Amino acid sequence: MEQVAVISDIHGNVTALEAVIKDIKSRNIRRVFCLGDFVGKGPNPAMALDMACGFCEDGVMGNWDAQVALIDPGIPIPEKLQHHIDWHRSRLGPERLENLARLRFSIDFLLSGRKVRLLHASPQGLFYRVFHNDPTEKHLEMFLNTNHTANDFVPDVVGYADIHYCFRKEYGNKLLFNAGSIGNPLDIPTPSYAILEGHYNSPVDGPFSVELVRVPYDIEKEVTNAKASSMPDAEPYILELRTARYRGLNSINAQNR
Repeated sequence: MEQVAVISDIHGNVTALEAVIKDIKSRNIRRVFCLGDFVGKGPNPAMALDMACGFCEDGVMGNWDAQVALIDPGIPIPEKLQHHIDWHRSRLGPERLENLARLRFSIDFLLSGRKVRLLHASPQGLFYRVFHNDPTEKHLEMFLNTNHTANDFVPDVVGYADIHYCFRKEYGNKLLFNAGSIGNPLDIPTPSYAILEGHYNSPVDGPFSVELVRVPYDIEKEVTNAKASSMPDAEPYILELRTARYRGLNSINAQNR
């Protein structure tokens, strides 16, 4: 059997990414996918993108990746967010921005007979948010095909990211999991990622599992990085790192992650 690591929402936090990469390597996992938001929010977008692209086999586009790459989201970008986008673009340069723009929407593969789909937010789009405590009906929408996905592939397992909150739920023979966030977790202040285990690309039923992993890291080192940078809104970012609360709010259902 083979293990597949699924990481997500790095958000320019190189310190956390280094800790997670070290953990994945210690387990001898060679196949790694990233579920987007390589950049945005954190102080080192270029380094984080380079490290992740060099480490991961493939990745999908996140909402921040789309906005920074100037892919039209179909919704207006708030003026304050535009300042963030401009700052990140200035540090990435043309080649990295082109790489972000080329990221695919989803990744489909077989694992021990299960059809697995990985994406950032939902099949409805990069800006359609699905929280862990949403109704069952909304969770089951995650298994639908849309004009963004391959219609000849109906997933049994869906893994996603976006909400910075890791969880897994089963609905009959369907499994929905969220890998959480490496660089900006908003459930507890410890990065998370997922490990899938099974026979990769095999259509035959076999052993299968999904494990959610937490990896501690030096938060204060990343705080120092943020303070030393010229990044916008460093203090709210630092508060999120330390408390796992979105901009200091108690509600996890925040809209601009």
